[in-house]
Amino acid sequence: MSQTATSEQEPAFIEVGEGLGARRIAVRARPGGGPGSASGAPGSTSGAPGLFWLGGFKSDMTGTKAIALDAWAAQHGRSSVRFDYSGHGESGGDFADGTIGRWLEESVAVFSQFCRGPQVVIGSSMGGWMALLLAREIARRGNAGGGGKAQLAGLVLIAPAPDFTEELMWKGFSPEIRAEIETKGVWLRPSDYGDGSPYPITRNLIEEGRNHLLLGSKIDVGCPVRILQGAQDPDVPWKHAFALVHRLPAEDVVLTMIQDGDHRLSRPQDIARIIAAVAEI
Repeated sequence: MSQTATSEQEPAFIEVGEGLGARRIAVRARPGGGPGSASGAPGSTSGAPGLFWLGGFKSDMTGTKAIALDAWAAQHGRSSVRFDYSGHGESGGDFADGTIGRWLEESVAVFSQFCRGPQVVIGSSMGGWMALLLAREIARRGNAGGGGKAQLAGLVLIAPAPDFTEELMWKGFSPEIRAEIETKGVWLRPSDYGDGSPYPITRNLIEEGRNHLLLGSKIDVGCPVRILQGAQDPDVPWKHAFALVHRLPAEDVVLTMIQDGDHRLSRPQDIARIIAAVAEI
C-alpha cells in the first residue's frame, strides 16, 4: 500500500519454514556506522537502537517510508533491517498463500537472525499488528540467548491495523462477499494502491487471522509506543487506533493524530513526524 522507490543495496535471502511450507525471504540488513562499517549482523555503532521495519499488506521494503527510514538510520550510524513477507516484493511464495501466522513466523525469523541489541520496531498498517505480535513473541521467549540478543527499545506504529482481517475486513464485508469467500475460498478485492490490480482475500487469511487477535484483551509490550494515525485514513479508521491505545499500558504511549493525513502517511511532513517519533525512542 505504498509507492515504491529504488535501492542500490542488494538483498540477502534466508529460508523460513520447512518442506512444502519453506519460502525464500529477501532481507536488506545494513550495519550501523555508515558505508565503511564492517559487514555482518547489524549493530549501531552510535549505541542508539537499530531500526527494524515491518511493512503493510501488499507493500514491500522499497516503499517511501522504508527507504526514508533506512537513509536516516545510515546518516546517524544506526543499523537498519527491512524485508519482504512471502508473496511480497522480492521474496518467494504466492501472496494468496499468506496468513498472519505465516508472515509473523517470517518476521520473527528475520528479527532473530539479523538484529542485535536494542531495536526500534516500526510497523506500518498490517506491520503494526506484526510489531505487536513480535513484541509478544519476544516477551514469551524471555532473556535467554545472551547480551547480544535483539531486544525491543520501542514501537513506532503507523496507521496500525491489529486484527484487521476480522475487524476491518470480515465484519465490514457484505453478505455477498462473505458468501463468495466461504464458497469459493477467495474474493478479489479492488485496490487503489500499487498498480491497481485486485488482490485475493482468502478464507484461510480470515480464519487463520483469528488465532492472532489482540484487541480483546490487554496488550503488554514492555516498551514505549508511539502511534501516528491519519484522521482521513479510509482503510484504518482513527477509531481503530483509539481501540488499540485503550488496550496498551497507560505509561509511555503517545498517539499523534494527523488531521489531514491519509493511510499512506508518506508525504514529507509525515516522514518527518515518523522520524521524530523514532528519534525520540
